[in-house]
Amino acid sequence: MSIAGAYRLGPEAGRLLVHTTRTGLGAKAGHDLTIEVTRWHGHATVDTAVPADSSVTVQVDVDSFQVRQGTGGVKPLTDADRAEISKTLKQILHTAQHPTITFRSRRVDGSVGSFTLDGELTIMGVTLPVMVQGGVTDGRVVGGATVVQSRWGIRPYSAFFGALRLSDEVKVDFDVALTPEG
Repeated sequence: MSIAGAYRLGPEAGRLLVHTTRTGLGAKAGHDLTIEVTRWHGHATVDTAVPADSSVTVQVDVDSFQVRQGTGGVKPLTDADRAEISKTLKQILHTAQHPTITFRSRRVDGSVGSFTLDGELTIMGVTLPVMVQGGVTDGRVVGGATVVQSRWGIRPYSAFFGALRLSDEVKVDFDVALTPEG
């Protein structure tokens, strides 16, 4: 089966997850979070003969971030904690002024089984390069990228006078079925 063609991407076909980790002296009081992006869409064009002619674009609705899991911490994550985290995310990411995050590939290298996308990520109006790595297995595209928040002017969350804070690096993972357009 050839996977060359045009595909639509979105939550109906898979998951887009953001993983945060905590650091600092008070780290045991916080949680490592798994946040799911529930509203997003994108487009992929796959050219297996000339991978460089492939492209990907994705747009994320920042208000759609949902805390799915919190691991570690002294106490389990509560619904109140989830609501507070969602509120804090909206403040940190200035969602009223910047409701979307976008990714646009600039260059595709590798093969279907193992590829690298060099692209541009726009967060809060700031566009910077980012590298995404992934591969296609059994009709699913799986991969991820590491985003260093401070490069985009994001101050990682901190509490207890800085004793508990999120690491500057955030991991973004995706697992999406290739759904042909049309």
